[in-house]
Amino acid sequence: MSLAFTIQNEQQPARRGTMHLPHGAVETPIFMPVGTAATVKAVPQDRLEALGTQILLGNTYHLYLRPGHETIRRLGGLHRFMSWPHPILTDSGGFQVFSLNQLRKVSEDGVRFRSHLDGSAHMFTPEHSMDVQIALGADICMVFDECTEFPASRERARQSLELTLRWARRSRDHFLAHAHQVPWAVDFPGQTQSLFGIVQGGMYTDLRRESAERLVELDLPGYAIGGLSVGEPRELTRAMIAETLPLLPAGKPRYVMGVGYPEEIVEYAAMGVDMMDCVIPTRAARHGLLFTREGRMNIKNRRYAEDQNPPDPECGCPVCARYTRAYLRHLAMAQEPLGGTLNSIHNLALYLDTMQAVRDAISLGTLPQLLSRVRERGGAHIGG
Repeated sequence: MSLAFTIQNEQQPARRGTMHLPHGAVETPIFMPVGTAATVKAVPQDRLEALGTQILLGNTYHLYLRPGHETIRRLGGLHRFMSWPHPILTDSGGFQVFSLNQLRKVSEDGVRFRSHLDGSAHMFTPEHSMDVQIALGADICMVFDECTEFPASRERARQSLELTLRWARRSRDHFLAHAHQVPWAVDFPGQTQSLFGIVQGGMYTDLRRESAERLVELDLPGYAIGGLSVGEPRELTRAMIAETLPLLPAGKPRYVMGVGYPEEIVEYAAMGVDMMDCVIPTRAARHGLLFTREGRMNIKNRRYAEDQNPPDPECGCPVCARYTRAYLRHLAMAQEPLGGTLNSIHNLALYLDTMQAVRDAISLGTLPQLLSRVRERGGAHIGG
């Protein structure tokens, strides 16, 4: 598999590194904007590039349903289809199927579910998830897993852990046998996609440790911690990450799926996490919630109706350089689509700037000071 990971600087347990992938290099720790349906909602690709986005996340479930993975394969793969020549990671579809709740049925073979679009019946197995992800052609694919709900009994978490491990082996074996079918094989001779494993185990520390230890035996290029941000308290999220990280190979990328708020991604990076993704920056933006270096701002608040200040005076993003709080509030109240676009650009800029500040702090040996500033401001981001 064509992933090389090098570590340039460490401030234990945090580290700054580079992932070398077929479609480019990615500096870590990294935040990956979520492009669910081959689009980061409301933000065009050239703007993502201008903000410094290095890698996007695509959603296997949604792309399988619409426009279909075979359609995307025929059009040259996801990179070409969405005009994004940089690295992409696709999830396995497991979390989205999990979230369907009453529309799914889990068995040893896989998950039978009904589309949220039209109610049509479908089946995802580990092998089918690999086939879909190979057709999409992301640089990094994820094994098919079962996301354990919260709360879950110990017995339920154990069953889910065992099933996920069996599915991980099946995912790996099928992936290795078919990865040569990736759409861009001719453009990148000798290179393939890379497959990451996913640690489960619910909110039980011993099960998390066991899942990690057994998953590492598969010798995959990278490992993720899944099953978080499913309704558990944030302290529990942090505890599960802290228990699991030391058991994952130090020389391979470590990815926590589906997190988090700006202050949380700083904390997790400081713990040694290399990769994170979350829909929060764009989802919050569409509802008028902005993240700033002084904290969170509901731009719909009446106090901003005549406020001529930029959303975040310390921010260098194109939105803060040009627009006022009063204007962004007007767009939100008038439900103008531009408001969601501008808010999303600002929030993504803050998340990406946050990770750049973390990377710089690791290189300079000033990560403790950065953490202190973040905590002092009550969870706000402090840029470089």
